[in-house]
Amino acid sequence: MSEEILRVADCDLSHIRSLLGRFKLQLHLTQDNNDIPGSYWGDSEAGLVSNKVYVRQDTPIHSLLHETCHYICMDDKRRRELDTNAEGDYDEENGVCYLQILLADDIPEMGRKRMMLDMDRWGYTFRLGSAENWFINDSADTLDWLTEYKLLATPYEPNYTLRA
Repeated sequence: MSEEILRVADCDLSHIRSLLGRFKLQLHLTQDNNDIPGSYWGDSEAGLVSNKVYVRQDTPIHSLLHETCHYICMDDKRRRELDTNAEGDYDEENGVCYLQILLADDIPEMGRKRMMLDMDRWGYTFRLGSAENWFINDSADTLDWLTEYKLLATPYEPNYTLRA
């Protein structure tokens, strides 16, 4: 199943660097088979330390965007102290998932539909059975949360700012 997941090696790094740069994040590519610094889950999962997102060629794009969105959604204090564990509560986790779907459009090889499919393939769980069903039919509270923290321009468009 994981062979079907879109990975860093499948994408143009210039698009990823450009997206991360909008949030003052830096992309760091780790050598294949080496541990990824700041990876909470280990294996090929992206890592996050300060304003640096660490990946390998085999890191799933959904993982890279998930960690990126944790950085975006956390408050300044947590951002300053960030090292590996993004922490966050239930509402923030939902905000992260919603935002990673939106930001997938900034990576041409990914896009929203592919992101939701990869989230399902990887094992993200949602009450309605799929990322797409959750995104379309069960995310009103998440939209409220993202709006409260001024992270959306519209319900389907990020504003490319960090939570204050």
